[in-house]
Amino acid sequence: MIYVLIVFLPALAAVLVGLLGRRLGDRASQLLTCLAVTASALLSLVVFFDIALGSGEPQRVQLLTWILSEELRVQWALYVDTLTAVMLVVVNVVSALVHWYSIGYMDHDPHKPRFMAYLSLFTFAMLMLVTADNLVQMFFGWEGVGLASYLLIGFWYEKPSANAAAIKAFVVNRVGDFGFALGIFGIFFVFGAVDFASIFQTAPNVAGKTWTFLGMQLDILTTLTMLLFVGAMGKSAQLFLHTWLPDAMEGPTPVSALIHAATMVTAGVFMVCRLSPVFEYAPDTLAVVTIIGASTAFFAATVGLVQNDIKRIVAYSTCSQLGYMFMAVGLSAYSAAMFHLFTHAFFKALLFLGSGAVIHALHDEQDIRRMGGLWSIMPLTGIMMWAGTLSLAGIPFFSGYYSKDLIVEVAFAGHGLVAQYAFWMALIGVFLTAFYSSRLMWMTFHGPARAEKSVMAHAHEPPLVMGIPLMILTLGAIAVGFFTHDYFTGHEMQEFWRESLLVLGDHDPIEAAHHAPLWFKFVPLGLAGAGIALSWYMYIRNPALPRRIAETNWPLYQFLLNKWYFDELYDLVFVRPARWLGRTLWKGGDGRIIDGFGPDGLAAMVGNLARRAGQAQTGYLYHYAFAMLIGIALIVTWFLVAG
Repeated sequence: MIYVLIVFLPALAAVLVGLLGRRLGDRASQLLTCLAVTASALLSLVVFFDIALGSGEPQRVQLLTWILSEELRVQWALYVDTLTAVMLVVVNVVSALVHWYSIGYMDHDPHKPRFMAYLSLFTFAMLMLVTADNLVQMFFGWEGVGLASYLLIGFWYEKPSANAAAIKAFVVNRVGDFGFALGIFGIFFVFGAVDFASIFQTAPNVAGKTWTFLGMQLDILTTLTMLLFVGAMGKSAQLFLHTWLPDAMEGPTPVSALIHAATMVTAGVFMVCRLSPVFEYAPDTLAVVTIIGASTAFFAATVGLVQNDIKRIVAYSTCSQLGYMFMAVGLSAYSAAMFHLFTHAFFKALLFLGSGAVIHALHDEQDIRRMGGLWSIMPLTGIMMWAGTLSLAGIPFFSGYYSKDLIVEVAFAGHGLVAQYAFWMALIGVFLTAFYSSRLMWMTFHGPARAEKSVMAHAHEPPLVMGIPLMILTLGAIAVGFFTHDYFTGHEMQEFWRESLLVLGDHDPIEAAHHAPLWFKFVPLGLAGAGIALSWYMYIRNPALPRRIAETNWPLYQFLLNKWYFDELYDLVFVRPARWLGRTLWKGGDGRIIDGFGPDGLAAMVGNLARRAGQAQTGYLYHYAFAMLIGIALIVTWFLVAG
């Protein structure tokens, strides 16, 4: 019963508030959704201590038979093991804090019930995804979070930019979801089942076998896992399918924290970890995952260096950290990836909600060039955001230090060119992450105030309903890594994960990382410290230096500022040809050919005949008498000729 409550309490709240929000009123709607998700969060902690930290075995709760069509049998069931328990804590705890925070942040919005209903709907969809017992049920949750994210990103639908961002997120994710759907079709074709237990049991027998796909002889599991990974790339905003993530900042800040920090964007990482018993038999796919993850970590970090929108900087930080997670997944360090997912949820949600507190205090100002000097006005918010920043940068002994540095050590201990590439990208990313994250802090809270005096005069710390969630997340950003690293990746790892994750062979990447040389463990710390020190020098000690560097390296600066021109490239390659083709088919095919020769053409011909017939109606009697005489003459002539 406890598992059913965890999943369906947010769904019940979403339905009630969505349908009866106007009758319930703003405050009742907010409290109903907040209490429902908070109850799910508390129950999730109970499940975590029982399943993951206790001696509890994985639990499966069958709800009903969903699809029964010849060989296709899909049960609707909730499966809870350690991997699911970790995700339940991440999703529900962060979602509960975001719900409560939204009471204060959305205080002046006229559509509070609709917003709270959307948040709860998103939470339910994410819970369906992480508790899925089979791929079809996972796909249901997968598409559910896509729909909810579309609604939340475009919540302020009167803004054209919000509408465009919501559509962009929806369309780009459909590209990835198409690959995911093809992977599910292929899984059923090969395995004859879509439930995880059957797939994992049969996977060793399929390993090494080939089939003909797109006219090529390819390894079966490599093909299937590559298709599944395309879905993960879209949902987790990896390189090439990442373009929706920064634009999604058009939604309210609580949306950014919930969707883009801890939950939806981590769905791809969770999916690959859940399917580790399949991915382990596809080493070529794991190599691709590593390269994409490492490239994403580097790409997003370089773009984050020059962004000026406070939320976009944190968004590119999310994109980069997701790259680290996929880097770990590709190197078979699934537990390290999940550990970073777990710690990242707390410090990244903290940074997003802290940014929201700053935006709220500065009357919706988001440009860090118009901030500064807030430390004296909002010291508590500054302290909490510094905790999140230091955790993100990997400073001992904050939470991010334990998980992020471990991924760098895994890459260092790896073998082959792919691991070396990941290692160097990870090291560069450590320096860049520390630089751009501390740059945000220096420009926002320190130095001279650059905002208007009237704005600064009204700046203030967030109210308690916003401040308490920030405090809880701060504790997580500081302490959660220290208290859980032994379970996720330390001495208790085997007992903690049990059979949730599979790593083949004798090589244990986590064990190899723990045996990295002692001197190397100080390398990421030195790079992070150098990044923070350099950003202090450039933005506090010598604030004219960044402009001179940008002017000196103008092409590079523009390249990074325009996000490597991915949007422009996609517009040139995909959007414009699609628009031209659509307009041609519309105007030429549909308008001129189909309508021209079809209904419009027939109607025009009938109208033309009617006009010509109408011209014969002159109204003169002698015209009509003459016509009758001609007609009689023709009839008489026909009879004579015929006779």
